[in-house]
Amino acid sequence: MKRLLVFLTLAAFAVMPRAAAQGAQPVSACGAPLPHAPVLVGMTDTAAYFPKLKGLRVAVLANHTAVARFCEPAQGKYAAEAERLPGVSAGEAAALPDRAGCRPARLPGASADGTIHLVDLLHGRGFNVTGIFSPEHGFRGTADAGEHVGNSVDGRTGIPIRSLYDGNTKRPSDEAMQSFDVLVVDMQDVGLRFYTYYITMLRMMDACAEFGRTVVVLDRPNPNGHLIDGPVLDMKYKSGVGALPIPVLHGLTMGEIARMAVGEGWSRKCRLDVVCCRNYTHATPYRLPSPNLPTQRAVYLYPSLCLFEGTVVSLGRGTDKPFEIYGHPDMKGYGFSFTPRPTAGAKHPPLEGRLCYGADLSRMPLDEARQVGLTLRYVIEAYRNLGLGERFFTPMFEKLIGVGYVREMILAGASEAEIRACWQEDLRRFRRQR
Repeated sequence: MKRLLVFLTLAAFAVMPRAAAQGAQPVSACGAPLPHAPVLVGMTDTAAYFPKLKGLRVAVLANHTAVARFCEPAQGKYAAEAERLPGVSAGEAAALPDRAGCRPARLPGASADGTIHLVDLLHGRGFNVTGIFSPEHGFRGTADAGEHVGNSVDGRTGIPIRSLYDGNTKRPSDEAMQSFDVLVVDMQDVGLRFYTYYITMLRMMDACAEFGRTVVVLDRPNPNGHLIDGPVLDMKYKSGVGALPIPVLHGLTMGEIARMAVGEGWSRKCRLDVVCCRNYTHATPYRLPSPNLPTQRAVYLYPSLCLFEGTVVSLGRGTDKPFEIYGHPDMKGYGFSFTPRPTAGAKHPPLEGRLCYGADLSRMPLDEARQVGLTLRYVIEAYRNLGLGERFFTPMFEKLIGVGYVREMILAGASEAEIRACWQEDLRRFRRQR
């Protein structure tokens, strides 16, 4: 099969131009990028993983984000010039921003623009895909955060879907584990300790280690990979939204988390192979809205506004601006208001049907939002505004922030700077460890 070089471009997953590396930001474990080249996700490097699947029973751990666009090789003068760049093959030249444009590849199961889901790609190429494992939000990404999802069958391929988020399953049954030889993992992460996809991957890695199964991770960029910030998880707060002793913003891709977990002994040692992103560093801007994070601004504000999940304040679930606004019926001094209603991905949002007053961050310039990272300012301001004391917080707050002292210091009237100073030494240790 002629090797097709590809680039990811989907309406919900558009690639931004590569930014210059910021300061001492490390490149990814997969090496330095090619000049002017767009990001190529792991799924696109079929020559790196197709041979590993040949003749084997394949299971897939994936969701709606496991997509890429495949293009035929570009033609014309620009492609020929690109081929002469050091280390650029003819195929990789085809993936560069070219004047001839992208001619969509005609793959079985692909859409008209060449975009295809991993399961459809493998199925269409004749691989023996025996099952699909689905994480939080389900295989198609339509379930609410935390909603239990049952087993089903993929309507397009007829492949059984086994939910890992049904409220009971910590790992698949022995029967399910014996139904495959190699597990292919492809899920887009956003670089937060409380984003649950990496936890599902680690549980499957432990199960694969127990049963002697190989794990192949098709990597994708971390859109918040340029930042490392927040407390390192105190493992007494380990939960379904935090499983490793890493900061809130950890700066790792899914493939890097998998390698680090094995190397540090945080997970059982399985046979692990990571198919890297190409043309990516941790400083590379990368866009990827999802149903619960519908804009790139929401992706950047998520580390800070998600902390409201551990309070009485709404962070905009049930509106058209989740993770870009926050408020409460009793907040004072704000001219902005909203009312949470049932929506896709938030069937019963917090404070449903109640008029909330608060802040609208949806007009914040994107470059500014990208540098916000983790700030406690919004939580502290809302806490002081409402005057509820301890009743402002819920037990979820510690699970999200990862330590006990942040709530205690907010209650004691500490400033953000005083609180942030408490986690700096842990961050220095983590940076060296990473």
